[in-house]
Amino acid sequence: MRFRSARRSKRQTTERQPAVAEPVCVTVARMGAQGDGIAEGPRGRLYIPCTVPGDYVRARPTTKRADGYAADLVELLSPGPERAEPPCRHFGDCGGCRLQHLNDDAYVRWKHERLTIALTRAGIHDYTMDPLARTPPRARRRAVFSAIRPALPSTPPLLGFKCRESHEIVDLADCPVLHPHITAILPRLRDLLADLLSPRQSLSVSVTLLATGLDIVLEWPNDPDLTTRERLAKFTETADVARLSWRWSAASTPEPIAQRRAASIEFGGVLVPFPPDGFLQASADGEEALVNAVRDAICRGPSPKTKVADLFAGAGTFTLPLANVGIGVHAIDSDCKAVSALSIASRAFPHVTSVQRDLFARPLTPGELSIFQAIVFDPPRAGARTQAEQIAQSSVPLVIAVSCNPDTFARDARILASGGYTLKRITPIDQFLWSPHLELAALFRR
Repeated sequence: MRFRSARRSKRQTTERQPAVAEPVCVTVARMGAQGDGIAEGPRGRLYIPCTVPGDYVRARPTTKRADGYAADLVELLSPGPERAEPPCRHFGDCGGCRLQHLNDDAYVRWKHERLTIALTRAGIHDYTMDPLARTPPRARRRAVFSAIRPALPSTPPLLGFKCRESHEIVDLADCPVLHPHITAILPRLRDLLADLLSPRQSLSVSVTLLATGLDIVLEWPNDPDLTTRERLAKFTETADVARLSWRWSAASTPEPIAQRRAASIEFGGVLVPFPPDGFLQASADGEEALVNAVRDAICRGPSPKTKVADLFAGAGTFTLPLANVGIGVHAIDSDCKAVSALSIASRAFPHVTSVQRDLFARPLTPGELSIFQAIVFDPPRAGARTQAEQIAQSSVPLVIAVSCNPDTFARDARILASGGYTLKRITPIDQFLWSPHLELAALFRR
């Protein structure tokens, strides 16, 4: 059986670095942390995408890694018992999903192992792990697409996700991960980009599904002139988009170009004004699983009058559901727009306060934390080492850690454990379907 993307993989190898050896035949032994199959070759360890344990393959070593080589899959000679048929026609080309070829039992087991291995390396062993909370297909409500207009003026733009380790774009026809409202807008976006882009021009398109409709941000270095702004406003109306914004780079603030209605998201039954390109959990199902885990842990906590510190609170993902059941919350985040949105949305809750503060530069100290009976912290992928060190020195009886990175979570959990906290329960949440990413909510008690 020949791997269907072997031709493209060969071209990618030329873009990155010439192959370091001729193809070799190997058997894949296990899955790595990033979803690649791992095999031992004549010259060392190989990391081979789109393979599963038991696959017998021909692979071409390419770039050097610390303990081996990345490799391209040239040919699948004999499939392993855990291999499944990928549900997406773009699998193998698209860089978005890496694990569609793994059967469901093996996939769930690998997700659990991803977390237990990280904790074991951190020296943490005794805890209860809940079953994997699954996000269904076609549930993801935000995506960032790449687009380019080919050199020939008559050729329509390409719009989709980038290939793995390549600047090439897979022109997306369908996606089993994305919410149907997002995939449905793609043909209209192509028509819009055909008017906007000159040959060889490219841009990035962020699409988020809010409670009030789609929120779109175009990242494009061209400052839109009056004609372009009118075209964007017309698109917003005819495509029934809630809001469309433009920014010239990822570091710049989006400028709303057209808005048909309030761009809002719902947290805990409360509508929250959503900043353009603000942070939102990837799916409503994943968010619900995280909120339930946090709320259940706190509601079973020290007392019904619990006062909670919600650190890295964003626009209120956890603050507002907790406030809705009568819990007092002090929310802190570095993003001024997110804090402002939460402040507006929480006016009906006198027991909610919010403040802007950079918790990486100025973490809450043990003295500041002493007034709380529980802490929720949900940092970015890099984790919250400095804040965890302060929490570890505090007397707060209950801590709930939310994370999107098992490795940095394990590091922060080790810090809490060294300060006297015990990890009691973990809820793993598969919010990024068919990817190596894993979300979780973890309960610690002093």
